[in-house]
This record gives sequence, C-alpha cells and structure tokens, in this order.
Amino acid sequence: MEKPKILTSSTKIRFQDCDPFNHLNNGRYIDYFINQREDHVLNAYGIDIFKMIREEHIGWVVSSTQLAYILPVYTMEEIAFESQTIEFSKKHMKVEMRMFNKKKDKLKAIAWMTFVHIDLKKNTTREHSSKLMELFNEVVLPVPETTFDERERNIRTIKKNS
Repeated sequence: MEKPKILTSSTKIRFQDCDPFNHLNNGRYIDYFINQREDHVLNAYGIDIFKMIREEHIGWVVSSTQLAYILPVYTMEEIAFESQTIEFSKKHMKVEMRMFNKKKDKLKAIAWMTFVHIDLKKNTTREHSSKLMELFNEVVLPVPETTFDERERNIRTIKKNS
C-alpha cells in the first residue's frame, strides 16, 4: 500500500498559547507545527521518535526554521495542518508544514524546518538507515520553489489573486 505524501491533522488552539490580543503567540507556532509533525509520522509511517530516542539513542534535531505568518490564528480556533517531506539527504530532511483554518480554505502560516539526524550517545550527526532512506524516497514531495522566500512570495501572490 502506498504511503501518503501529505500528512494531515487538526487541533484546537489553546488559551495559554495566545497573546493578549487573542492571537496564537508567534513563538508557539513552532510548537504546534512540531507536535503535529510528530503525530503525523507516528500515525502515517509508524515512526515513534521518542521510542527511537529511548531505545536506539538516535533522533532528529531542528537545524533551521523558516516561518511566515499569513493570517492570525485565534484562541480556541480549530486548525488544520499539513506536512510533507520536501527534500532529504543521508543526514537531513526538510519538511514543509502548513496551518489552515478548519475548512482548509485559508492558509494561516507556512514553515520549512530542516531536521538533522543525530546519534545521541556520540552527540554527532549520523546517516539515516537504509530503511529510512527508502521511506523518504517513497514519500518525498518536492515543491517547485527552491527557497523559502520564493515559496512565501508565490503563496501570498496566489492568496491575493484568489
């Protein structure tokens, strides 16, 4: 059976994550994106990153994050998420994550996060296993843009024209 390339979920934005204006605090966007991605890979691919950390002493760390805030996200708003692997190598993967309103007709934010695979015992980068490389080959879904700025510009242009 073919594995999904775009992974989806939803959650409600909580009061403690919002600022006095009733908007999701800008620093909390990353937490929501990472939490949803953890759920995505567990549910779609059976990858339990915390089990990997405990048992194999390997995992991923975020090496870079690029984030564009497009529309405000409000307290108690139901938010839909999408994520996809857009690029990978022997030691890293880049994921695009998108945050939408419940109906998925309004993009609220977009992020690119690069994750580096690490050996926790040695505190060094390490290569992905052949099993992970096979999975990434199967599910990678590149985007046409090569930079985040170009991706954000194109998304904002599409949004403005729709």
